[in-house]
Amino acid sequence: MSALDEHLITITQRPDTVFVEGHGAWLVDEAGKRHLDLMQGWAVNSLGHSPALITEALLAQSQRLVNPSPAYFNRPMLDLAAALSRVSGFDRVFLANSGAEANEGAVKLARRWGSRHRGGAHEVVGFEQGFHGRTLAMMSASGKPGWGSIYAPMPTGFAKARLNDLASVERALTPRTVAVMIEFVQGEAGVVLADPGFVRELRALTREREVLLIADEVQTGVGRCGTAFAFEHYDVEPDILTLAKGLGGGVPLSALLCRERLNCFEPGDQGGTFCGNPLMAAVGLAIVNEVCRPAFLAEVHARSQQLAQGLQAIVRDHGLVGERGLGLLRALELPSDKAPAVVAAAQALSPVGLLINAPRPHLLRLMPALNISAAEVDEGQALLREALRIALG
Repeated sequence: MSALDEHLITITQRPDTVFVEGHGAWLVDEAGKRHLDLMQGWAVNSLGHSPALITEALLAQSQRLVNPSPAYFNRPMLDLAAALSRVSGFDRVFLANSGAEANEGAVKLARRWGSRHRGGAHEVVGFEQGFHGRTLAMMSASGKPGWGSIYAPMPTGFAKARLNDLASVERALTPRTVAVMIEFVQGEAGVVLADPGFVRELRALTREREVLLIADEVQTGVGRCGTAFAFEHYDVEPDILTLAKGLGGGVPLSALLCRERLNCFEPGDQGGTFCGNPLMAAVGLAIVNEVCRPAFLAEVHARSQQLAQGLQAIVRDHGLVGERGLGLLRALELPSDKAPAVVAAAQALSPVGLLINAPRPHLLRLMPALNISAAEVDEGQALLREALRIALG
């Protein structure tokens, strides 16, 4: 255990590095070393580290109103809800603090609707390898291997199908099923994409069975995939949508969106002490207004094309298995379980380090800031090549 961990409850193995400053695509540690950050808090920092847009929104709002209580309206809450409705096409918005909380809210809403309109239907079908958060219910909803036994007994009512296998979904559906919950890109599984044909067939099946479709876009929403939302790539309309991570650009903020016909919570059914507080909502509004502009999204698309082409060249030159992804959420598949070694070698590079993620022993994941420059993409790929050379030989 690191000496730095003396007073922290152990939840993960962290390198012995303390970061003290960050701007844009870069982090600086206590020793003054700069690191090109292609993780950005697991796709959280839409505009990179410490963008002026966020600091200005926080400063201005903190001088006016921080938290009047969720029992009252506040202007940033109303404005962010309206902006999300406008860019997404959904009718109603509930603001929360984390992706897990938004996903829990989605399941609650679906079950509330099922109790009223589907004779008590309450089961939710998810997918193997899926990830929806770390609350007990969302661990049950997720398909991460082993999660069913860590904190047993677990909440029930969650079935599993296989992504891109419609027959497995049909087998999982029962008269008690109220919703299917899907990530269009399974980020924690290693950037595994849902097939467009499968998604269209899934949407048709759920409509036929009167089952809701919940789209978990905690990681893919708000520009990450080169469009405002990943569901735009699939030409489907979910019934319920969840957002987090990039929505706050680095501050704790999430959202649950639904169609008007699903707006069925009774007062007191759902809430939260900090839900919809004006400080976080002001940041979210600034992020949405910036990231969801067509010109901004066009730049995200251009950088994603540049990154994908560069990674494909790395695959060829280093004998890797392949590259995949959507927008600026991408993965490299290695021929062996050396991804952690590559991550360590990348951070250890000198004089400039590189920060990447290994969601699986044979996979590397890259989630840069949406406004990363073309030059920084090139520099990141050069650093990645060097880390691969060191770790793979």
